[in-house]
Amino acid sequence: MQLSRFAKYSWFVLAFNIGVILWGAYVRATGSGAGCGSHWPLCNGEVIPKSQQIETLIEFTHRATSGIAFLLVLGMLIWAWREFPRRHRIRLGALISMVFMITEALVGAGLVLLELVAENASMARAFSVSIHLVNTFLLLAFITVTAWWASGGNAVRLKFGETNLWLLLIGLLGVIILGMSGALTALGDTLFPVTSLEEGLRQDFSPAAHFLIRLRIFHPTIAVIVSLYIILIINWISNKTKKEGSKIIGRVTILIVLLQLLAGLINVVLLAPVWLQLVHLLLADLIWIGLVLFSANTLSSESDDVFVEDHSGVEAAMSTPS
Repeated sequence: MQLSRFAKYSWFVLAFNIGVILWGAYVRATGSGAGCGSHWPLCNGEVIPKSQQIETLIEFTHRATSGIAFLLVLGMLIWAWREFPRRHRIRLGALISMVFMITEALVGAGLVLLELVAENASMARAFSVSIHLVNTFLLLAFITVTAWWASGGNAVRLKFGETNLWLLLIGLLGVIILGMSGALTALGDTLFPVTSLEEGLRQDFSPAAHFLIRLRIFHPTIAVIVSLYIILIINWISNKTKKEGSKIIGRVTILIVLLQLLAGLINVVLLAPVWLQLVHLLLADLIWIGLVLFSANTLSSESDDVFVEDHSGVEAAMSTPS
């Protein structure tokens, strides 16, 4: 299969956004979120900061790459609008991607302006981190679907009486919940570091511990439950489907899930070093993208009919790429 220039560009936009997300995690893990003060979009009141502090350089780099990511998604939207006809699904995917990119920027700005960064351990920060994670996942989902459609993927068919749809929706929701718990756990690890596994366990089960510390004990349990569910539904659906694309994507996703479980265990034992936190987050993003692709391919129609609505459900379809 030969990808069009737009398809290649869309996959690049996805890869670049993953890189920005990982650098954002590095900003949090190193406590550099206040490197530009409470100024936004300026950095310490300057367009290009003169400060040589490492925290400022780390935060400014994240803002710069985030700005580039914003322009890349905007470019994808403009290109889609010029390349594809009205009511085309690729236009829709690019448009929704742009919406979530705007909200991503607004959430990031809110974190800075409200000073929900650095050593802030408030409930407000925990809530904002969770919202940020959900928005980031939705952004990645729609960039992924847009790139998949541009690569020849068929329209997604939503039949609300179909078992596969509900199984996959539960799986996607489970990954979001798992991601939120992981984000809060990572925040707790950053704000309340420990010097030994024994000390960490004492903190986790102490009734006097900060709520972010007590939340850490839930993440491994959620991870095991969601991972087993994903493995089971992928295997179940793959055994029933005739779509080779779904089977291949499913096998790769299961492999990443198993690697993630191993990485999570090592992360606990090694007391969450920064480099392993980034690997853990990368694998989480890849699991999400893999499940999105598996769902899109599983629920796709066999042909590219125009939008159809009937008694059996809704087919979210547009015309074929020209």
